Amino acid sequence: MHVVIMGCGRLGSTLAHKLSERGHSVAVIDQNSDAFRRLGSDFGGITVTGIGFDRDVLRAADIERADAFAAVSSGDNSNIISARLARETFGVSRVVARIYDQKRAQVYERLGIPTVATIRWAADRMVRHLVPEGTVEVFRDPTSVVSIVEAPLHRDWVGRTLKSLEERSGARVAYLMRFGMGTLGTASTVLQDGDQVFMLVTDETVGAVLDIACGADQEGQ
Repeated sequence: MHVVIMGCGRLGSTLAHKLSERGHSVAVIDQNSDAFRRLGSDFGGITVTGIGFDRDVLRAADIERADAFAAVSSGDNSNIISARLARETFGVSRVVARIYDQKRAQVYERLGIPTVATIRWAADRMVRHLVPEGTVEVFRDPTSVVSIVEAPLHRDWVGRTLKSLEERSGARVAYLMRFGMGTLGTASTVLQDGDQVFMLVTDETVGAVLDIACGADQEGQ
């Protein structure tokens, strides 16, 4: 596939190399031609100097045959304008924009532009390292809304099904670790002693979900 990247900072250049290593063709746009030095001499893709929301610049990057577009410059406005242009004018199906302002990110998500709100995501991750609160979080999505946490099970749940745990907690089980192996359970999967259960939660629901998983089931069978 062909991917156009707007912005050749640390993120853009790293993204370009990762995509190239996977065999994709890549074009990188940046206003500053010196920024392309980050790509190194071994980069085999296209480099275009110019503004990422200029139609001629985008065409020079082969936007008309692009399968995906990433706007990762340092400016929120530039990123969202170029992302919308890629999708609405050139019909690129996969578009994502890096946004620093979380409030703006939520607005653009409603417009159908997936965003990565880097400041909030990074801040949340650092807080969890600096001030651990006992919750073992193994994943958090880039918008910092959904996470996967380990839910230590009370012994009352052994012998019960995943469906009963999900119905009582109101959360989905992402996966299980059983005998050291990851597995995707089904509604009829019976929980066993020693299972590690990882559940999908939000910051608003994690407390209640863990209380139910870790506590004795008050509703019994």
